[in-house]
Amino acid sequence: MSETVIVSQSSRFRGRSEHALDGKGRLNVPSRFREVLLREYDDRLLITPPWRTCLRIYPLQEWEQMEATLLSKEKKDPQFQKMIRYLIGGSEECQIDKNGRIILPMHLRNQLDLKKDVVMMGMGPFFEIWDKDTWQAESSITPQDFNEFDSTLHELGLF
Repeated sequence: MSETVIVSQSSRFRGRSEHALDGKGRLNVPSRFREVLLREYDDRLLITPPWRTCLRIYPLQEWEQMEATLLSKEKKDPQFQKMIRYLIGGSEECQIDKNGRIILPMHLRNQLDLKKDVVMMGMGPFFEIWDKDTWQAESSITPQDFNEFDSTLHELGLF
């Protein structure tokens, strides 16, 4: 009797890659991220303005759903309006070129002081772009962090 093996192809962005921006702000998108995009979406992306200390990159279709949710909310709160203005007004659409690169607009690079070396982190439905030095400073994990991770994972019933 033969057994059928089903291979699951991920529809999420996972993993970490280090890359270098070229002089024109072009950045190679990791092949595993491009595979997710081509399998699940297309080559169109949306770059949010800096969120705390990194840029977030969404497949355009994912972002459009999020944007629709944001725009469907009550808009009377001035702070909410400020957030909408920042997120939607500051976002940039881009497309992966034939060489697998995207261009990070200069104004977004300048806001985070992105120079050359960057880290790309898969975060499930999106990925992040960090300045390498900032990433190294932000990503250190202490034993106390693991205690908190254990607690959170236990609450979710995962560990």
